[in-house]
Amino acid sequence: MSPELISILVLVVVFVIATTRSVNMGALAFAAAFAVGGLVAGLDADGIFAGFPGDLFVVLVGVTYLFAIARANGTTDWLVHAAVRLVRGRVALIPWVMFALTGALTAIGAVSPAAVAIVAPIALSFAARYGISPLLMGAMVVHGAQAGGFSPISIYGSIVNGIVEREKLPGSEVVLFLASLAANLVIAAVVFVLCGGLKLWARGAVAESDSDGDDPAPAADSPAPAAANPTPAADSPAPAAGSRAAGAARVGAAASGTAQLRTHPAPATPTPSPEETRLTPARTATLTSLLALVVAVLVFDLDAGLTAITLAVILSTAWPEDSRKATGQIAWPTVLLICGVLTYVGVLDEMGTITWAGEGVGGIGVPLLAAVLLCYIGALVSAFASSVGIMGALIPLAVPFLERGEIGAIGMVAALAVSATVVDVSPFSTNGALVLAAAPDVDRERFFRQLMVYGGIVVAVVPAAAWLVMVVPGWG
Repeated sequence: MSPELISILVLVVVFVIATTRSVNMGALAFAAAFAVGGLVAGLDADGIFAGFPGDLFVVLVGVTYLFAIARANGTTDWLVHAAVRLVRGRVALIPWVMFALTGALTAIGAVSPAAVAIVAPIALSFAARYGISPLLMGAMVVHGAQAGGFSPISIYGSIVNGIVEREKLPGSEVVLFLASLAANLVIAAVVFVLCGGLKLWARGAVAESDSDGDDPAPAADSPAPAAANPTPAADSPAPAAGSRAAGAARVGAAASGTAQLRTHPAPATPTPSPEETRLTPARTATLTSLLALVVAVLVFDLDAGLTAITLAVILSTAWPEDSRKATGQIAWPTVLLICGVLTYVGVLDEMGTITWAGEGVGGIGVPLLAAVLLCYIGALVSAFASSVGIMGALIPLAVPFLERGEIGAIGMVAALAVSATVVDVSPFSTNGALVLAAAPDVDRERFFRQLMVYGGIVVAVVPAAAWLVMVVPGWG
């Protein structure tokens, strides 16, 4: 058995054990990276740790720390009330506002994880307050980021268009942007309908008195993954004193083993106190810090994680009581999970497993079959690794049969771009990890499973759909 095949089988075993034994998958992945990297690939410790996502570690810790402070001093509550007033009480519009906001940020040049890091904590705090499915809100944020992610002036768009130009392939910046925009808009609309969005519309507008103190209308249904354990996860943070119905944001009970999204009604949120709508000095400073984070990331191109943790330290120094509450809410189990899995994926990359799989597909003599398989490899690997990095590897692999003219280059590049980025809602990707870490008052194990089920559905469905719409007609 080849080392590459062994490494893939070990990854499957990690998934099975983590799912059946409720062991943190990140810890298992670290052990697997040590075993496979050392015994099978002959890597030393430096080679194994080469795949450790140090930048993502800092982003997860920094962003969750900063927004934990914002939750502790009531800033997120204030922002939720402001959002309700902005849309005149139409709670159903908020997911679309978050979709448009992250899309605009990435379209004008923000890196997708930076946009998600800025928007997701606010969006998911709103979801917790008004009983909106956290899966719905998280998916809208991530798909919004990807909808704008391939504009001609965006980071993703510039990189992919540069690869196309380097490989001397026909390209269209407009087609690439519109393909990603349309695909993510369609997916967002489907998720909105399936995850209780229509019931949010049926709820109508929340009265101004509701957003400022009275109970809002009963929450829309929350989706539930298959086979979820109704018992709260060990790593789930306990709701803070005075928090509003943590169960309103919790994912529902398990259903049959078909991984269908099913729903159950969430309870109405209790009455917030007048304190939640008042701007205190701590909240004013926190709002200023959040604005500074946006400016630092988008204007000065500073690292989101390092900036967030610096701002959190400044706020902690000024208001140490809020800091003591916040440090316990840093998403350490999520950090362990994501960093462990990505370290193992780094071992796979060091071993050449990813290239081995891609070259095997690229050698298939049937161009259309090779195209759909490349889309699936891009989606599957990107669910665990860098989306742009995967596209940078797969587009050159497609060059030999693209040069023969049997497959349209413009459509193939667009299909690869869509397949490799829509899966970023997976909890193992940077964006999915940020959504998982940012959700307040949820059973994280259950929410993790829900994101994993949804990510699996996207991986199974979207590459085939992108291939059918963009590649089969022969664009370009």
